[in-house]
Amino acid sequence: MNGDTEHARRSACEEFLYHEAHLLDDRRVSEWFDLVTEDIDYRVPVRTTRERSAEDEFSDQSYHLKEDHESLRVRIERLENDFAWSENPPSRNRRFVSNVAVLGVDDAEIDVRCNLLVHRSHEDETSPDLLSAERRDTLRRTDDRLRLAARTVLLDHTVLPTNSLSIIL
Repeated sequence: MNGDTEHARRSACEEFLYHEAHLLDDRRVSEWFDLVTEDIDYRVPVRTTRERSAEDEFSDQSYHLKEDHESLRVRIERLENDFAWSENPPSRNRRFVSNVAVLGVDDAEIDVRCNLLVHRSHEDETSPDLLSAERRDTLRRTDDRLRLAARTVLLDHTVLPTNSLSIIL
């Protein structure tokens, strides 16, 4: 594979991820939802503390969030009205996306890994919530753009440093 093609592909993935972060930081969640596919698989598995020899620190049966298109649609609708009690008043969020790497490519999809840091302040609290994670995404090429087909958020925390996970990671 030619280096220019690899660079262009990674650049397109970075642009998608940065655009997505801007939409979410600006609370434009409906526009973000337009970026997901109908068969989206969005998961935030629970991290557990295990011995060094354990193969995986993440549960394959317990999730902080396990969403599909319909459940995400309901979350978005709640975030846009007054019934999202944990987000009224809304949080002020800033997402920092870094270390974007393309892991694999096929005809229609690109597997991407990146790091995510979310700075979340709420109401008049003086100490922000900081959520740190690795994200593993599958971006699908469509006729007009890339769309998010799958996301697994691997939080660095075993105990969440926030009162709610009402925001989109």
